[in-house]
Amino acid sequence: MGEEEKKGPGAPSGAGPEERDLWQDTDAGSPTTQQMRTIGQRRREAERKLDQHLEEAKHKAEAADPDDQKTES
Repeated sequence: MGEEEKKGPGAPSGAGPEERDLWQDTDAGSPTTQQMRTIGQRRREAERKLDQHLEEAKHKAEAADPDDQKTES
């Protein structure tokens, strides 16, 4: 089996062995415990980052609102 065949969908072309193993299916066809932990960790990190971006956007919108209200009066 060639190196290209070991990579799953979405795996970067320069992925190291540990990255390739993350996407490689087990004999049963289900992900391993370590794979599920890694997926969960990445999901939590992505959610934290999204929350941070949403908070920043909210603060920017709040800062812009008083200017808009002053011009309407």
